[in-house]
Amino acid sequence: MIKSGSQGQVKLQQQYLIRSHHPLQTGSTALFFASQQGYHEIVKLLFEFGASTEFQTKDGGTALTAAAQYGHSKVVEILLKNGANIHEQLNDGATPLFLAAQEGHVTVIRQLLASGAKVNQVREDGTAPLWMAAQMGHSEVVKVLLLRGADRDADRQDGSTALFKAALKGHSSVIEELLKFSPSLGRLKNGSTALHAAVMSGNLQTVLLLLGANADPTLPNKHNELPADLTKSDRILQLLHPKISNRDSC
Repeated sequence: MIKSGSQGQVKLQQQYLIRSHHPLQTGSTALFFASQQGYHEIVKLLFEFGASTEFQTKDGGTALTAAAQYGHSKVVEILLKNGANIHEQLNDGATPLFLAAQEGHVTVIRQLLASGAKVNQVREDGTAPLWMAAQMGHSEVVKVLLLRGADRDADRQDGSTALFKAALKGHSSVIEELLKFSPSLGRLKNGSTALHAAVMSGNLQTVLLLLGANADPTLPNKHNELPADLTKSDRILQLLHPKISNRDSC
């Protein structure tokens, strides 16, 4: 952690101060770089010298989006206290909350939500923070977002949901959290089901979780394929076939 102590450190802080009032060609400022690196003491000092939170990089990045992306909770706190816009977005629509969810920064996520961040704010491609956290396997983030009202069945433009993506990636711990909120186990807008995705992933635990939640192995996808048609794994087929036989006999 950088502290104002040695002459060299003070000089570095002075350089940040000078650059804070002279944006680089990218539009970045000293505040942006200090926030990105987590130098919260320098961030405080920059505000004392009148630094602004409004400067953006070419991709729309700000001090707050950088601090959120890298999980610097102390910096996030300082930025919010000094007027940073919690609803800022990159050019692709990603918010500070989205970036924190993508990287798995639970503390920052709690900070942002407590300060009014929109839990279901999507990126331009329709991707919500919950979907991204599920894809990345961040089960604790998924839990926090769901408890704060995240739409469990929100799909993005390709028709996939958080559960579908977690199943495809084999993230069992994420699936466990999602199943607590009774997500859809039926056919999605992409023409497939979470069980199809789990089978394709080859993850036995994922398949077991979905079957235990009463996912229907007799429900075909848009190509009229059953989940069992998508695997050659004997262990997974053994799980699916008794279920299919039981449903056929009903």
